[in-house]
Amino acid sequence: MKSSDTDSLKLLIIKKSDDLKTHQWVYQLLRNNLLCGRIEPGKPLTIRGLAEIFQVSPMPIREALHRLACEGAVEVKNNRRVIVPLMTAEKFSELCDLRILLETHAAEGALPYIKEQDIEILTQTDAKIDAAVEHNNADDISLLNQEFHRYLYSANPFQISVPLIESLWLQLGPFSRIAINKLEKVYLVDRHAEALEALKQRNLFGLRCAIEADIRDGIASINTVPGIHDYFQGVA
Repeated sequence: MKSSDTDSLKLLIIKKSDDLKTHQWVYQLLRNNLLCGRIEPGKPLTIRGLAEIFQVSPMPIREALHRLACEGAVEVKNNRRVIVPLMTAEKFSELCDLRILLETHAAEGALPYIKEQDIEILTQTDAKIDAAVEHNNADDISLLNQEFHRYLYSANPFQISVPLIESLWLQLGPFSRIAINKLEKVYLVDRHAEALEALKQRNLFGLRCAIEADIRDGIASINTVPGIHDYFQGVA
């Protein structure tokens, strides 16, 4: 990955693979940057500016922004301006409550389908998260943490909750990054280790508790950042 800085945006740019169509690549790029909070709340996004950054035509940008608006990640104003929505205290509380509700449900539904090879993959992902924490790499911490949870929940072949959960992540990502940037070091209690142990033991209650504690720890770390609540009405 490399960073690009055009129109004051500092985005993670991932090289396009041959199997991805341009509109798919643009959507994934924007989505990843929102998930890890590279695009801050209140930030206006222009089709022309993004097309210049990605060196593509306006059409795939327009299509990606439309999909992200449907997911609640961006907001289209009356004058057709596209922005990353600002956070409010009420919205933050609601999003966090929904994360706990949906993700504990998704974890419980996934447990019967988890195999030993799944636990090994999750263990490897958790090790990557530990390395990202050690290097204080906020981008990798966010994206790898989401990868861990996404893989776990997707073990259930009948799940329909992952798209809903990812919509919550998209809405929380930009605001959460403000808090992460203000921390001298990102401290993470490894609740994933607790979740992995619960998976090995087929412990439904233990898994639910680990996932809920993981989410609540993240919320607590955001709330402890001095002055973070000043950002609820916009970027200070």
